[in-house]
Amino acid sequence: MCLAVPGKIVSIFVEEHLGLRRGKVDFGGIRKEVCLDYTPEAQVGDYVMVHVGFALSIVNEEEAQRVFDALRELDLLEDLEMQETGQTR
Repeated sequence: MCLAVPGKIVSIFVEEHLGLRRGKVDFGGIRKEVCLDYTPEAQVGDYVMVHVGFALSIVNEEEAQRVFDALRELDLLEDLEMQETGQTR
C-alpha cells in the first residue's frame, strides 16, 4: 500500500551540488528532509503531501488535519512515528 502523509514545511533550501529544492518538513513533531522539486510553488508554512521523501502536492491545513485524524483512527500514525524512531510494537 502506498501512503502519502501531510507535513508542514518549516524551511527550504537548494542542495548545493545537485541544485535540488529541498526542505525540512514537520510531521506532527518528527522533522524530515524532503524533496520539493515536484511542488516548486510550495513555501514555508505550506502543508504538503509526502510519499517516499517527495512532496507531491500542496494541501490546506484542514485537509492535512483530516488525514492526521484518519491515520490516528486507523492507528497508523503511531506506526509511522515508531518507524521513524526504529521502534517496534
